[in-house]
Amino acid sequence: MAIKNQPQPSRFRQISNILLLVSGLFLLANIFLPNLFGSQVPRVPYSLFIHQVQDQEVTRVSVGQNEIRYQLKADNDTAGQVLETTPIFDLELPKLLEDNGVEFAAAPPPKNNWIGSVLSWVVPPLIFVAIWQFFISRGSGGQQGVLSIGKSRAKVYVEGEADKVTFADVAGVEESKTELVEIVDFLKSPQRFTQLGARIPKGVLLVGPPGTGKTLLAKAVAGEAGVPFFSISGSEFVELFVGVGSSRVRDLFEQAKKQAPCIIFIDELDAIGKSRASNGFYGGNDEREQTLNQLLTEMDGFAAGDRTVIVLAATNRPETLDPALLRPGRFDRQVLVDRPDLQGRLAILNIHSKDVKLGPDVDLKVIATRTPGFAGADLANLVNEAALLAARNNRQAVAQEDFAEAIERVVAGLEKKSRVLNEKEKKIVAYHEVGHAMVGSVMPGSGRVEKISIVPRGMAALGYTLQLPTEDRFLMSEAELQGEITTLLGGRSAEEVVFGSITTGASNDLQRATDLAERMVTTYGMSKVLGPLAYQQGQQNTFLGGDTNPRRMVSAQTAEAIDQEVKGIVDRAHETALTLLRTNRDLLETIAIKLIETEVIEGESLTQLLSQVKSIDAEVIEVAQADQMAAAH
Repeated sequence: MAIKNQPQPSRFRQISNILLLVSGLFLLANIFLPNLFGSQVPRVPYSLFIHQVQDQEVTRVSVGQNEIRYQLKADNDTAGQVLETTPIFDLELPKLLEDNGVEFAAAPPPKNNWIGSVLSWVVPPLIFVAIWQFFISRGSGGQQGVLSIGKSRAKVYVEGEADKVTFADVAGVEESKTELVEIVDFLKSPQRFTQLGARIPKGVLLVGPPGTGKTLLAKAVAGEAGVPFFSISGSEFVELFVGVGSSRVRDLFEQAKKQAPCIIFIDELDAIGKSRASNGFYGGNDEREQTLNQLLTEMDGFAAGDRTVIVLAATNRPETLDPALLRPGRFDRQVLVDRPDLQGRLAILNIHSKDVKLGPDVDLKVIATRTPGFAGADLANLVNEAALLAARNNRQAVAQEDFAEAIERVVAGLEKKSRVLNEKEKKIVAYHEVGHAMVGSVMPGSGRVEKISIVPRGMAALGYTLQLPTEDRFLMSEAELQGEITTLLGGRSAEEVVFGSITTGASNDLQRATDLAERMVTTYGMSKVLGPLAYQQGQQNTFLGGDTNPRRMVSAQTAEAIDQEVKGIVDRAHETALTLLRTNRDLLETIAIKLIETEVIEGESLTQLLSQVKSIDAEVIEVAQADQMAAAH
């Protein structure tokens, strides 16, 4: 697809330019022609004129409104010379001239200057036109301005072979592509469906997290169908001026009807499509609501005849959209564009790496396995980051270690080699990270520990343990969630076992562990005391990575029971981590000492060390928990 060339200047602008040129020529003629062809009479001061009259050197005077011309006597050295002066309001001048015998008269009225008359009528309107045109050209980059403020700002893409996007350029969303293939059939041969009485869908809503390829899918639909593609963001409809948004919606659909069959793509639909009851009541007269009402009206009214116009819209917050916008007849279909699975990530990596020089050791399947949860945009950025790292290291091709470093940059942040830890802090961080690794290596459902490092990364991480899943997981059991909480508390537990005290380094671990335990109780119903009840307000949008919603209104007794259950889950995980690390105290010392020496442990050596961790059975954990409760009482 290629952006359509901008239209030629309007006829109004061409005419105004011609008028401006003509008025400029008239103005120059009026200024310079009198000076070129008019009489050149010397001009003297008015005081000199008065002295010459008093000395009786003047014979004739012609008094005009803007000038006085007079002739000197013949007996003067400058006999017969005509001079000119600028008059000053003087009521005594006639008497002075009469007393000195000067012949005087009023000057005849000037002849009709048709050039000046024409200019006096033409120039002011043209100056107004010039100023108006200036503001028009300044309104929006010289293309849109005051007169076109209500016009649509959609970019129009037309078919072009150089940068045409097709379904072959989109990977990782096979189910979504299957849904959209039918839209292409609607655009290419609508008669095949209409002759059977079928109604072509008016709108398709693409729903998914950011970076999953919603815009790219819309362009691919237009590229496959070979039809014009109008692309606009929802925020471009709403302006400060009242009525501009609805006017732009009308203009957009009018343009689309003229070029039908075509596609209108509205990105970030939630910018104008938010529910009108979000403020607690219906009604209102704000600009965004009027724009939404106009969009609803247009989507109901453009299906007449054979003008096939399909609206594709994208949003990552479908729960905020107005129900009137989502009903059948407007957006008939909702297509989920989710994060890709393992095979999808591998296909995306193949697409983005086809123009990158890869080394013989690069295994894209391994990279796809180590990047769960990455969207298409994340994978594109990963490939680019790996290529930049290879160029920085003066390599001829991108190596596997470049991809590994790029993954760590995305997950943990940049290395902070300038942040030097003292020996005591370095030792604490080393035991903390080894504690995470040892606990995580034996917990059920945990990923494989790939790397332990005490090199600071990111904003605040003084060290990190890289744990990657071996497969895509969509469900987790209660035991696996409990194991994840135990792994999060492994660092703090290692500090307690070795140093007998704790530091501030586990603050983020405690936050994540508490949030997960609260979700187990209030969202997942994993509490025997509270039972299978949901205490969260609404549904948590885990698919979109939403934050935890606040609790429902509960009684004081229920809130206290929730807090007790959350504390019990975290306490059991804490005691499990302590028991595991005390059982493997010697191995904890061995790995930590090696980590302090090398700063990084990964690969086969790390796998061999963690394989020596002795797991503990449930009876040992129960005894440890009983001892803890007895000590507490």
